[in-house]
Amino acid sequence: MTQSRDEAMALLGRFGKAFNRSDVAEILACVTDDFVWILAAGPEAPDGQICRGADQVRQALAARAELVRDVRFSETAVHFADDRVIGTFRATGRYVADGSPYDVRGVDIYTLRDGLIASKDSYWKQIA
Repeated sequence: MTQSRDEAMALLGRFGKAFNRSDVAEILACVTDDFVWILAAGPEAPDGQICRGADQVRQALAARAELVRDVRFSETAVHFADDRVIGTFRATGRYVADGSPYDVRGVDIYTLRDGLIASKDSYWKQIA
């Protein structure tokens, strides 16, 4: 990690607030041009779905907006582990299709580079 913990915390805080507001422009302002987002679900075994770059991130966020709304991330904690930052969280919201609520815990594993987020690998609980 090339930045201090305080700088990393400020960046991740800004990124998290942008996610809570669904502010795509601000989300993208926090990431590198070659940002990689590995989603928790998708067709690409074993990873789920891999989004590379701004256009694919925009598409993934638009697809998520069609499935869930009122997404809020809370109960966050950040842990530093060598060249990775691990963030735990709780995500709540509602499914668009029927308005039913969801409430899950998850983990994101970040890599940071040049003061920005270079990758985010997401894991969510699957509630059945």
